[in-house]
Amino acid sequence: MDSKALAFMRLVGIMDDLREKCPWDRKQTIQSLRKLTIEEMYELVDAITENDYEGIKEEIGDIFLHLVFYAKIGTEQGQFTLEESLNGICDKLINRHPHIYGDIVVNNEEDVKRNWEQIKLKEGKKSVLGGVPKALPAMVKAYRLQEKTATVGFEWDKIEDVWAKVLEEKQELEEAVAEGDIDHIEEEFGDMMFSMVNYARFLNIDPEQALEKINKKFKKRFEYIEEHAPKSLADMSLDEMDALWNESKVKFRQ
Repeated sequence: MDSKALAFMRLVGIMDDLREKCPWDRKQTIQSLRKLTIEEMYELVDAITENDYEGIKEEIGDIFLHLVFYAKIGTEQGQFTLEESLNGICDKLINRHPHIYGDIVVNNEEDVKRNWEQIKLKEGKKSVLGGVPKALPAMVKAYRLQEKTATVGFEWDKIEDVWAKVLEEKQELEEAVAEGDIDHIEEEFGDMMFSMVNYARFLNIDPEQALEKINKKFKKRFEYIEEHAPKSLADMSLDEMDALWNESKVKFRQ
């Protein structure tokens, strides 16, 4: 058994011990673990965003623990075993990579994506969009919806067409704002955001990551204002705060 297999089996053995001997671990259910798993996933995303490989290493371990935990509970409940879960993903990967494990020829990654979605439909999926989780954050979901429909040809031909759609949605939003109907404004704002996500996709930009970088930049600059304000922010004018904001831009060169 190689070192990777030994390390994985060590974790499985520890999980067995904890489930038997630790009061906290014995008490956990798939529902109680759910919110903790989500938290661990966001911690991994934070580490990835920061290119923090030490953090990524740690968070991957935490997530492995959760996965083994779910498998342990699944086995206890007579629902599935860890072996069934692992063999299931192995079988799925082999089936969905016929260009590796079969005789299908692909020319690029777009061919791979198209084959993947077509194979999923043959496996019994009712819709190309069926695999997009309902609980995804809206911006991530928009990106995945567009990415998946593109694999079956539902896609703009040129990036210029995508930008024209953004401008069209901008015009419709401005018209809705002029009308003052909040429901219509919300709808058109959503349309414009959806089209901007599509434009980001054509630019090979992750819109969620792009926005998160701006969130962090905004936070850093505003905290600079708080740290260097000569008086309470409530007593400062916008011009005074803006001067500190510009100082922060020079300091952080962003």
